[in-house]
Amino acid sequence: MSVVRFLGLLLAFIGVLASCVVVVMLLLLMLRFWPVLLVGVMAIALFGWLMEHSGIHVSTRD
Repeated sequence: MSVVRFLGLLLAFIGVLASCVVVVMLLLLMLRFWPVLLVGVMAIALFGWLMEHSGIHVSTRD
């Protein structure tokens, strides 16, 4: 069972590393080509607006 657990953890680690590489490459692309940065900012703003108007709250304050 430890081999299966090791393989699962290894795949999870590889997935985390791959996602970090994707984020860094996307940030470099955004810094190199400013229209991509503009589209990213507009997408985040649109997502925030949709979340606000749909009534979905990610976190609540006590």
